[in-house]
Amino acid sequence: MRQNYRLTISYDGTRYHGWEAKQNTDMTIQGKLEQILERMSKEPVKVIGAGRTDAGVHALAMTANVHLDTEAIRKQGTTPSEAGTALRDYLNRYLPDDICVQEAKAVSERFHSRYNAVGKTYRYTCYDAPQKPVFDRKYVYVLEHSPDLEKMRRAAGLLSGTHDFASFCGNPKMKKSTVRTIESIEIARHGARLAFTYRGDGFLYHMVRILTGTLLEIGYGTRSPESIPNILAARQRSQAGFLAPAQGLCLMEVRY
Repeated sequence: MRQNYRLTISYDGTRYHGWEAKQNTDMTIQGKLEQILERMSKEPVKVIGAGRTDAGVHALAMTANVHLDTEAIRKQGTTPSEAGTALRDYLNRYLPDDICVQEAKAVSERFHSRYNAVGKTYRYTCYDAPQKPVFDRKYVYVLEHSPDLEKMRRAAGLLSGTHDFASFCGNPKMKKSTVRTIESIEIARHGARLAFTYRGDGFLYHMVRILTGTLLEIGYGTRSPESIPNILAARQRSQAGFLAPAQGLCLMEVRY
């Protein structure tokens, strides 16, 4: 008998080549999970993620699902009602210390972590104090100057809503629709940290990092908040801002 399990996963993406498994390296999040599950089940396993975070990007709560033979889990010495806990514990026993399965639970056969998702929340964190963030350097983008928050917030308001975000897509060969809805962009200061929180129905390849780069350019005065409508209308990647580095980005939540 096979059962569909939903996994909630946290990871530090610093060492990894992103979420998606690749043939030329075993240093991906999906690859690590599949490697351990295949060892347990003695058969090929496909872990389906809610999205594909880039190399160096982190996740507080990535969602994935996987279909497994329940007999393989029972061999870990558990009853069917405890299978989710046993699966979580088995994975955490063998996963490296920078990946953790927070929860594993049995779900409907029809549950699909990517197709059933209705929204995601990402947070991009910058740091702008004169002292180096020695212990947080892998999780923040260090800025040379402090940007103007009010200008960035004005621009964020113009980006919110349903738009064609082709100018903010890093894939020039994108054939599917580039229309997305951004429910909100919150820009908040917490001491030396500047957090950009993006909540929307979905995000294009590199979209959050390009949005952040564009907002920072507005905060530095090299663009105006009023340039946003023209950037959106252009539907050209070259019209938007720079690609902010990967280490500042974290997937916070996938909503269903």
